[in-house]
Amino acid sequence: MTAPYVFSTRSTKQLETCHKDLQTLFHTVLKTIDCTILNGFRNKNSQLLAYQEGRSKVVWPDSNHNKSPSLAVDVVPYPIDWMDTRRFCLFAGFVLATAESLGVSIRWGGDWNKDWNVKDNIFNDLLHYEVCE
Repeated sequence: MTAPYVFSTRSTKQLETCHKDLQTLFHTVLKTIDCTILNGFRNKNSQLLAYQEGRSKVVWPDSNHNKSPSLAVDVVPYPIDWMDTRRFCLFAGFVLATAESLGVSIRWGGDWNKDWNVKDNIFNDLLHYEVCE
C-alpha cells in the first residue's frame, strides 16, 4: 500500500497563499492523488513574467492569482509529465468532482465557461483552478 501523500514545503507555501476553499480542496485531493502546487499568489513581477511567457492572458492586477488570498492556483498531478495533457484532464475531472462533493464552486482552465464542452476553449490552461465567488 502506498504511503499517504504530502505536499512539499514549496507546494505548502504556495497553497497557503490561496483562498481557504482552494486549500481545503487540494488537501482533500491529496488524500487520493499526489499533486504539486506550482503557483498560488503572483506578485506584479511574477504576473508580468507569466503574461510575457504566454502562461497568462491577463496583466497585473487582473488575474485571480493577484488577489490576496489568491483566488486561483496552478496544480499538476505528480510526477509531472508536461507532455501528458490527457492526464491533466483526468486529474481535472477528479478535482472538479471533489470540489462539487465539498460544495466548493470552482472553474478549471480547460473549460472556462463551465459548459463541459472543452472544444470551445480558446486558451487552455490545464493547470489552473479558481474559486467562483
